[in-house]
Amino acid sequence: MHLPDVTTRFQLCVLALVVLSCAACDSRPLPPVLPTGASPGDVIRGRSLLAQYQCGACHVIPDVPVARGIAGPPLGDFGRRSYIAGHVPNNAELLAQWIVDPRSLVPNTTMPSMGVSADDARDMAAYLHTLR
Repeated sequence: MHLPDVTTRFQLCVLALVVLSCAACDSRPLPPVLPTGASPGDVIRGRSLLAQYQCGACHVIPDVPVARGIAGPPLGDFGRRSYIAGHVPNNAELLAQWIVDPRSLVPNTTMPSMGVSADDARDMAAYLHTLR
């Protein structure tokens, strides 16, 4: 059995790198990654609802108009967080529950209940989970 010489192996490696780097040049945006166990909500509607419920009065939220509050934590990387409010596992179901009734999960939280319906909360959670 004949093995390729060092020059041929080097050329094959360079060719493989060129092919792989061209494949990585696809300019289409990747779809949002949902956390394990997430039920998809309407991301676009969720972003709009974050403005409607005035979440930006307390939080900085990317792509939500006038969401520049400083009373609550910024939510720019919310989809990467492991926990909600530092205590609750960050998954779609618990985040929706948090949005509807935060004190049901963390009794001493300063986050108020804003009268958000379960359906609206699901969509808001879907948007927040896209933030990376």
